[in-house]
Amino acid sequence: MDAAEQLLAEGGGEHVSLDRVAARAGVGKGTVFRRFGNRAGLLQALLAERSRELREAITNGPPPLGAGAPARERLSAFLERLGAIAEGNAVLLSAHDQACAEDKYRDPSYQAWHRHLRALFADERPDLDADFLAHAILAVFDGDLIRHTTSPEDPRHFTRSVQRMATALLERAPN
Repeated sequence: MDAAEQLLAEGGGEHVSLDRVAARAGVGKGTVFRRFGNRAGLLQALLAERSRELREAITNGPPPLGAGAPARERLSAFLERLGAIAEGNAVLLSAHDQACAEDKYRDPSYQAWHRHLRALFADERPDLDADFLAHAILAVFDGDLIRHTTSPEDPRHFTRSVQRMATALLERAPN
């Protein structure tokens, strides 16, 4: 995993292959293959590692990420943390999207985030399609979009924009 992290940092997602990771780690390609299966598995493992603390906070942490806070507060806190992960790992997200394109919705990290968002939307707005809204929010976590909308002058622009979008989705239309 450290070797893959180094390759990502040095040359982006295109430089991460099982051959290069094995060479950088000083092990055989078979070792890396047995551990991760393929490039997609390796990138999924990296994403899972980078989001491990968020998963723990959602399931076992105190409010507002953990249970006990209203759905809106939990949603905002979750998107704050997920946005920070995304902004710090845009290159990984781009590589992950390319490598996992066919299996994106089966990725364990994606599934966990989707379940959490779906539950929060369903709790706050049971009249809406919570499943679709969760997918729609996660769709904007695109590495290229993050890099395009993030500048050194405003490094949290992406996260704030996603939070505002999610809040707008929760607003009820006037009768």
